[in-house]
Amino acid sequence: MQKIRVVYMGTPEFSLKPLEVLLKNTEVVLVVSKKDAEVGRKKILTPSPVKEMALKNNIPVFTPESIKKDYQKIIDAKPDLIITCAYGKIIPKELISYPRFGCINIHASILPKYRGAAPIQWALINGEKETGVTLMYMDENLDTGDIIDVAKIKIDDSDDVGTLHDKLSELGSNLLLKNLDNIITGHITRTKQNEEEASYAPMIEREMEDLDFHDSVLNLYNKIRAFSPWPLTRTKINGEEIKIVKAHYKVCESEIGKITINKNTLGIGAKDGIIYLDVIKPIGKNTMDIKSYLNGKRSI
Repeated sequence: MQKIRVVYMGTPEFSLKPLEVLLKNTEVVLVVSKKDAEVGRKKILTPSPVKEMALKNNIPVFTPESIKKDYQKIIDAKPDLIITCAYGKIIPKELISYPRFGCINIHASILPKYRGAAPIQWALINGEKETGVTLMYMDENLDTGDIIDVAKIKIDDSDDVGTLHDKLSELGSNLLLKNLDNIITGHITRTKQNEEEASYAPMIEREMEDLDFHDSVLNLYNKIRAFSPWPLTRTKINGEEIKIVKAHYKVCESEIGKITINKNTLGIGAKDGIIYLDVIKPIGKNTMDIKSYLNGKRSI
């Protein structure tokens, strides 16, 4: 494979495996990532996972405040190819048009479905049976560019956002490796996206974490796994806020919001059944199974 100069733009753990592919097969001349963020209760300033990997490999890192206004350092790196993966910011047209082999994005959905910031979460929330990764040329709009290739996988009933995240990250890196040489040689068939099939996956907001037990048990279960292991859905048990890590459900007659305790189980009534909490995280406490929680809450 021809060694080319690549600028890689990414931020979270999802972006690590594609970067590994590029480090082995190209000359990564610059990594662009978001600025260090405050993490944890002590708000320790922490670099992004992609920045950490770049520094370990002696790759220069650029963390602009605004990529739309501050991109000259990327052009100065003279990339033949720019690749983005969960970078988290819109790329200006000046960068998209610069590299001779184009500007390419790795997106965690089967485009044109689930364009936007949270495709993995929304695929789970909506109960999709399959998802995938799309390799695409970038344009000036959000995830609307021509498709290079798509890889698909089944969504298992037991998948949550954590397991699906890991599967798709691996799938994306393999898809990049499969197509990298053809991108360089120009042996690519570009496919326009069908706008009639487009849907969007907006950013997950904090208020979305609350569970509404007027909904069906299947919808509630899908939402719980779409938010686990981060940021987690939440509800209240006798006034105490808890976050839900794992749960299962049963379709049956039920009373909405009614808490049912039977031996070592705790269920909450929904529209058409009961959500049973398996693993929870009370606010300010460690994650625990429901048996441990109930042992300390015999008054419930």
